[in-house]
Amino acid sequence: MKFIRTAAAIAALATTALAPVAAHAGKADDTLRIVWKESVPNVDPHFNQLRSGIIINSLVMDTLVLKNSKTGDFDPLLATEWDWTDDTTIRFKLREGVKFHNGEPFDADDVVYTLNFLVNPDNKILTPNNSSFIKEALKVDQFTVDVKLKTPFPAAMEYLAGPLFIYPNEYHAKVGPEGMGKALVGTGPYVMKEIDGVSRYFMSRNPEYFESPKLPAAIGNIEIRVVNDEATELLELISRKADWIWKFNADQVAQLDAQPNIQANLYESMRIGFLNFNIVGAGDGKDNPIANVKVRQALAHAINKQELVQHLVQGDSRALDTPCFPEQFGCNADATVKYEYNPEKAKALLAEAGYPDGFSTQVIGARSSQWVAKVQEDLTKVGLKVDASVIQGAALVDLFGKGQVPVGYWDWGSYSVMDVSAILPAFFGGQSSSDRVGDAEVAELVAKGGSEVDPAKRKAIYDEAIKLITERALMVPIHSFVVPYAFTEELDFTPTADETPRFYHAKWK
Repeated sequence: MKFIRTAAAIAALATTALAPVAAHAGKADDTLRIVWKESVPNVDPHFNQLRSGIIINSLVMDTLVLKNSKTGDFDPLLATEWDWTDDTTIRFKLREGVKFHNGEPFDADDVVYTLNFLVNPDNKILTPNNSSFIKEALKVDQFTVDVKLKTPFPAAMEYLAGPLFIYPNEYHAKVGPEGMGKALVGTGPYVMKEIDGVSRYFMSRNPEYFESPKLPAAIGNIEIRVVNDEATELLELISRKADWIWKFNADQVAQLDAQPNIQANLYESMRIGFLNFNIVGAGDGKDNPIANVKVRQALAHAINKQELVQHLVQGDSRALDTPCFPEQFGCNADATVKYEYNPEKAKALLAEAGYPDGFSTQVIGARSSQWVAKVQEDLTKVGLKVDASVIQGAALVDLFGKGQVPVGYWDWGSYSVMDVSAILPAFFGGQSSSDRVGDAEVAELVAKGGSEVDPAKRKAIYDEAIKLITERALMVPIHSFVVPYAFTEELDFTPTADETPRFYHAKWK
């Protein structure tokens, strides 16, 4: 099997430029310099779907509680204690004496404003699934809030500990999401000092940060810069202009790790990669082969997942049959309809669907051009004419939601929530721009599973949903992710499986 390899510039870099040079970044000026490829159009946390945005938010902002990456427990953050007063009400006691970075005091008004802002459809937040379980937030007193749920929702604490960052109510009401995106204000361990469009973010340690599971940050400053390509990313690390990079080509890990001043490895992640379909089409009345279930089943048989995992994704990545990460609650591999790699079966299904000579389509991804090229190659083998490309994640989300991408090579990290309620509603719930399948029966099951309190009944409902999703090939799961990390050996940093780098826990050796 011959694979398309990384760009010539990267190959040349790997063989000729991996030599120790004088240090420029890092410990000397107490600034952790991070370089990555994913720009964030708006760092307001509720107008962002990207992992890079969540990481920035976790440094500058706080949530009510924090999920402990080691124990899985919920630790106090902006809330010091909480109690389920009934199946649809959580009462939070809030931390006193906390201030936002602009001096605004934190209290119940901020929590009530934030959560009620998120559930108001007029505000058109970009991540409605993260708060769709909330009915309203009510102020009990200055430091007590009741969060009312629409229906029983067992996974509520997962979301309140994850993507539901709290706004400063007075500031946000004044500047709105656009202003928040230009001057992010939170209560977190770092203060945002500068945002240069979508290319640079500079933060300094918050000297007034309260004692919390995030700890007082050890590193004084964090600079994040966005570069256009992997070759630049690698060069920045090798030339010591950067201290930390990730999500580069796995082929580069061994060569980077061999350098005396760099540590590199592949770490398991709960993110999954899959083909996402525009089944409802673009609404222009044109023929849409993807709407035919036999076509989608053919595509599922056409992808050689194991080969892609072994040679491209590498590490501990797994070929997947589930439309979710296997360790998430409700993600039962035994409930899936499995599609073995079988090009001849794929061709037969295409013929049955009325496309014996194949058809033309597009596959657009947002990560690795090699992975997309492999999918293109596999689909070409069964007779399809495939135009393949890689674009920025935000652009893919936007174009897919508009019906302009027939097949998206997506990935989804579930906001680090170990529950299928963090992935199934986004793609099969009927309320997200990422859901272009239009299957009302599956959407009903997904909603029903999200509100069922009894764990056994909840699992049974999700089993039924997963069976239909895979039987109808509404998604083609491909693989789990492993994340390549590389960073200077001066840095004490520990990756976690939830793919949320905790830079507030990092320190210099």
